[in-house]
Amino acid sequence: MQLEVENLKEKINDARAQLLLHPVYVQINNLDGLKNFTQFHVFAVWDFMSLLKSLQIGLTCVTLPWVPVGSANTRYLINEIVLGEESDVDEHDHRISHFELYLNAMRQMGAPTNLIDALINEINYGHSIEQAIQLAPLPNKVKMFLLYTFDIAQNAPLHVKAAVFTFGREDLIPDMFTAILNKIYKDHPDQVATFKYYIERHIEVDGGHHSQLALEMVAELCGNDAAKWEQATSASLKALEMRAQLWDAINENKAQ
Repeated sequence: MQLEVENLKEKINDARAQLLLHPVYVQINNLDGLKNFTQFHVFAVWDFMSLLKSLQIGLTCVTLPWVPVGSANTRYLINEIVLGEESDVDEHDHRISHFELYLNAMRQMGAPTNLIDALINEINYGHSIEQAIQLAPLPNKVKMFLLYTFDIAQNAPLHVKAAVFTFGREDLIPDMFTAILNKIYKDHPDQVATFKYYIERHIEVDGGHHSQLALEMVAELCGNDAAKWEQATSASLKALEMRAQLWDAINENKAQ
C-alpha cells in the first residue's frame, strides 16, 4: 500500500506547496506578528485534538464493558499518538497536552487568548460544538475551518478522518517559519521561549514518529479499496483548502 500513499501525496502536493508559500508566514516577522498568528492558529491546535480523539473513539473501545475493537495494530497506532498529544512534556519536563502547552506559550508572549477562551466557555456552558462556534466572536473563515473539522470528526468514515488527520493537518510548518521564529526568539527570548519549545517539539514528535504512525494508520484503514483512497484524497484536499482559509483570516486580521 506504499504506492497508494505516494499517489495520494502526489495528488495533494500542489495544494500543500501553495499553503506552505502562503503570505501569512511573511507577516510573522516580529513579536506582534507572532501574537496575531497564534491567536488564530490555536484553533487548529485545539480542533486537532478533537479529530484525534474521534479516531480513538472509532478505532478502540472507550465504553464499558470493554471488548476488543478492530485491529490491534491500529489500536496501538492511535493510542500512541494520543499519548504523545494529550500528555507530552513541557520545557520543564512536566506532563501537559500540546494544546495547553500552546496556551502557555501564548500567555508568555502576551498574545490574546480571549477568542479561544470564548469558544471553550461556550462549550462549557453546554452548547453543542456547532452552536458554540456560531456564538463565539470569531471571524467567519475561522468558523468555517472549525465547522469542517467537526463535520469530519462527527460524521466521516474512519478512513476519511485518518486521512484528514494525516495529510490535511500534519507537517505544515515551512523551514522559513522556523528561521523567522529563531530571529524573533533572539530579540525576545523571555517571551518566546515556550513557543520555540512547542514548535521544536511539534517538529520532533508530530513531524517525525507520529507522522509515520499516521501514515500506517491510513494505509491500514484504506487497504486495497480504491474508492476509500479516492475519498481520502478528496477530504485531504478539502482540509488543506480550509487551512488556507484559516491563514487568510490571520492575514486579514493583521491588515486591520
